[in-house]
Amino acid sequence: MMKRKITYRLYPNQQQTARLFELLGFHQRVYHAALEERIRVYREQGKSLSFADQCKALTVWRQKDFGLKEMNAQSLQVTLKRLDLAFQAFFRRVKAGEKPGFPRFKSLQRFSGWGYKTHGDGFRLISNETMKHGELRLSGVGHIQIRGKARTPGEVKTAEILHKAGKWYVSVTVECEPKRCCGNKAIGLDWGLEKFLVSHDSQAKTNSIENPRFIKKLLPKLKALQQSISRKKKESCNRKKAVQVLSNFHAKIARRRRHFHHELSSQIVKENGVIATEALSVKSMTAKGGANKKGLNREILSTAPTQFHSLLKSKAEEAGAMWIEIPTREVKPSQTCHRCQSQIKKTLSERWHHCDCGASCDRDENAARVILNWALNWVSGQELAEVRSRSCFTALKHETHTIPLY
Repeated sequence: MMKRKITYRLYPNQQQTARLFELLGFHQRVYHAALEERIRVYREQGKSLSFADQCKALTVWRQKDFGLKEMNAQSLQVTLKRLDLAFQAFFRRVKAGEKPGFPRFKSLQRFSGWGYKTHGDGFRLISNETMKHGELRLSGVGHIQIRGKARTPGEVKTAEILHKAGKWYVSVTVECEPKRCCGNKAIGLDWGLEKFLVSHDSQAKTNSIENPRFIKKLLPKLKALQQSISRKKKESCNRKKAVQVLSNFHAKIARRRRHFHHELSSQIVKENGVIATEALSVKSMTAKGGANKKGLNREILSTAPTQFHSLLKSKAEEAGAMWIEIPTREVKPSQTCHRCQSQIKKTLSERWHHCDCGASCDRDENAARVILNWALNWVSGQELAEVRSRSCFTALKHETHTIPLY
């Protein structure tokens, strides 16, 4: 069994919307109170509070505050657990010598929502067997109409209520057995900016996918919206409206990009049984450069390669396809010749690969060939024979990890 998330859009009425905002405010207050208590105790006593300690304090808070007393206790514990996870990540980064990133207080606009850790305790999803559309019953709110559908229905476990770009959503975690088919070819993928993806498969076919450039096409409109915000007075109603318009616009771009990634990753998995790509560090690629590199950094981030690779890997695991990430710094696909494996350093402006061995092709195609060759040499002959002999696989025992809610 695997855990998968299904996101539904909520359609609350006016009273339910007001109550949802009220609950969001209560969870924000609990998060801030718990964070403030951890800071105070550490300054006064030199010790760190645990999740269990703050759950005990939550019991006292609920007895004193009537608003908290009416709320679901487990959902408040989920909020405390999120803070605990934030501190665990902080201490892990400190120990590793990375930038710590101490947990911070969040405004209501930055506080995304809250969660429930047991179906039937605080929330219940009411839908049909296919889990398409239906209603969500929330404690203290009532029945809310929802729209959305599951690719693979399953048993509902947990839920998150999310507020993004002025809209309400519920992200439900279900336990299911996803079934997805894969092909019997092997493919090497090279991500880039000029072409979003260049691939070369075991049938010697090379294909390229154009970069949609979602941000670049809409950059003038984005700049106009941002300038409109800067001209408004702070804390004014007009400024809040302008911020909401910009937020909706960014959300629309994000939905288009995610849809593009889903469609492309599904097609790749459907046609291939061995998928090889290079390990990317987007953080390193966009860490330096400043104003001189802001255009390039923006284009790198706008393609969201990490999201695409994450979706592709998840779908490959569901289908039983082999997912291989080659070590980029060791293999150096852009600098290595696919025919003779010699390495010649190239600048970014050099878009064509020439080698003394006679190899001549597009730089991105050469990188895709190198990635595929390395993967095929790394995989054993028996594994390749299994891929070629089957066109559909049952799901492997690899679980795509979800964000813990408790």
